[in-house]
Amino acid sequence: MVGTPSLAEAEAEGCLTCHQDPKLNKKIVDPGRNLVLDMQALAKSVHGDLGCTDCHTQLADADATAPHKAKLGPPSCADCHEEADADYKLSVHGVSQARGDKGMAQCGDCHGAHDIVKVKDPSSKVYKLNLPRTCAKCHQNPDLAKQHKLGDKGKYASQYMESIHGRGLLKDGLIVSASCTDCHGSHKIFTKEDKRSKIHHSNVPDTCAACHVGIKKVYNASVHGKLLAAGNPRGPVCIDCHTSHQITPPEKGIFKLHSDERCGSCHKDRLARYRETYHGKAIALGQDKVAACYDCHGYHDVQPASDPESHLSKDNILGTCQKCHEGATAGFTGYLAHGDHSDKENYPRLYWMYIFMTGLLLSVFGFFGLHTALWFVRSLVLLLRNPRAFKEARAAVRKEKGARMFVRFRPVDRFNHFLVIISFLTLTATGMPLKFYDRPWAQWMFSWMGGAEVAAALHRLGAIITLVYFTVHILSMVGAVWRRRESYRCPETGRPSLRKFLALIFGPDSPVPNLQDFRDFWAHNMWFFGRGPRPQFDRWTYWEKFDYLAVFWGVAIIGLSGLVMWFPEEFTRYLPGWIINVSHIMHSDEALLAAGFIFTFHFFNVHFRVEKFPMDPVIFSGRITEAEMLHERKRLYDRLKAEGRLEAEELTDEWGAWKKIFTPIGMGAFILGVVLIIMIYVAMAD
Repeated sequence: MVGTPSLAEAEAEGCLTCHQDPKLNKKIVDPGRNLVLDMQALAKSVHGDLGCTDCHTQLADADATAPHKAKLGPPSCADCHEEADADYKLSVHGVSQARGDKGMAQCGDCHGAHDIVKVKDPSSKVYKLNLPRTCAKCHQNPDLAKQHKLGDKGKYASQYMESIHGRGLLKDGLIVSASCTDCHGSHKIFTKEDKRSKIHHSNVPDTCAACHVGIKKVYNASVHGKLLAAGNPRGPVCIDCHTSHQITPPEKGIFKLHSDERCGSCHKDRLARYRETYHGKAIALGQDKVAACYDCHGYHDVQPASDPESHLSKDNILGTCQKCHEGATAGFTGYLAHGDHSDKENYPRLYWMYIFMTGLLLSVFGFFGLHTALWFVRSLVLLLRNPRAFKEARAAVRKEKGARMFVRFRPVDRFNHFLVIISFLTLTATGMPLKFYDRPWAQWMFSWMGGAEVAAALHRLGAIITLVYFTVHILSMVGAVWRRRESYRCPETGRPSLRKFLALIFGPDSPVPNLQDFRDFWAHNMWFFGRGPRPQFDRWTYWEKFDYLAVFWGVAIIGLSGLVMWFPEEFTRYLPGWIINVSHIMHSDEALLAAGFIFTFHFFNVHFRVEKFPMDPVIFSGRITEAEMLHERKRLYDRLKAEGRLEAEELTDEWGAWKKIFTPIGMGAFILGVVLIIMIYVAMAD
């Protein structure tokens, strides 16, 4: 140390002549610095008994009474703090400083200048409670972050302050919480790539274990700890799962919502299949009450499933499942949490079910896509050839005022269709966002609905309504057949006649397909190509019968598979666990088929056709004009007339009063369906 006068003697030498002058800061402008000494702070500091030139060694041989040059450079701390100085020179700060990088932290930036106090003094800048804000002066400085190309590293300080460590230290005052130097060191701060660093991948467990003693022992025995101990860089350490600066309590939902991504950074193949399950999709959509990776595999004690200690071992897996599914039995454990439907060798059941459902979807869309395109082109050609005649015919068909009206749908059918609209839109609006969970519109819809839990409840409500309308329809059909039981009895014997019964089931008033439908289909296609006249139909057209039977198919497939996923514990008491995986494929793909078909082909057949656009209200009114019957269903008109039943089918009711209510409802449902199918097609195109 250079021998110098005491502080009082320094004043006589002239240092304080300038540095106690309040006007000095105005005379010598040095942004960010106060050149006027705070004598009280200096007197209380650990350097209070030192002279000016003990630190400012540049002035040791100079005339203290004469003004010195404006830029002296930093004070010299090395003469007293040799070990700390040596450590600093090795650190990332010191190396960068020696390289000439500007803005690197030096002794005074952390410890202070003339107001330095002991580290354990609560007023010290490096006292544990104050340290994060001291480090943040640089590590939260956007200019420095940009200058040194730190990117997201410039946000580390603010991230730490909101972490469990930062909140524990800064908001709760718990000095046992980890602060910057606990993880990075004080003077010996190295980059994470440097093996000497406390945050080097191989050193992280020991660094964290300084506080989390018990967990390290568990971690070391895990498959992850053994990988690291063997020198495998793939062995995940604490910060791979918990992150470094954004650490949140594991019991908080935010930790679970990001856990799959963190596990998936190493287990990409497993993540992809997990995301196809309800658990994975719900996690991605913000639902934190479903199983994440660690709920099944464990936390710090992860072991291979073949290890007897694993949570997924033969003896432990049922107990693991029962943590969430209390009623689970041994059959439930057969569920394939990471089943791959594209892996024919290891998951043949999933593979063939996926192939079947995909083939069904493509064949239906291909067939009806071509059918719809041909119909649209033919209608457009007629419109363009003679627009006036086409519009006049359309107006005549749709004109209701003064027209004779006939029954088209029974009240029970109209009621059922209203339930269909409600249930189908509910099921689609809550189910399709789950299928396309990674699309922004899906996440917005779930957020708007109130989250995955609310969406699940609404989806099940839609399923219940589906069961209601399906049951009502079956009962109404059985009732109709029962009321006509006398018509298919043999007059001679009075016994039921199978021939008459079959004639009733496959007759023109029945929605069950018959040979005439194939003839109508052929004639209709001939008309598409201009090879024949426009065909006339009876009560039901061939495409209406297809729509009708598709409901039975859809309710059976979607309904049964949905019940399996709704009550998996009950079904797996009698069926193997993989039935849940198969049901998921069936449910998801059949739902996509149903939504795509209804909102595209059914909407075209009923509403999008040039002569029907923008909407045919018949399903709400239940009535059809005589002109429309003659235009499209002349066979029905002629048959009813020949049977003397035409007048019985005629009606006069108060549809006009209800029209103002149901037309907007129908239009709203129609528009919602169009919006949903557009979003589905965009998601599929991506």
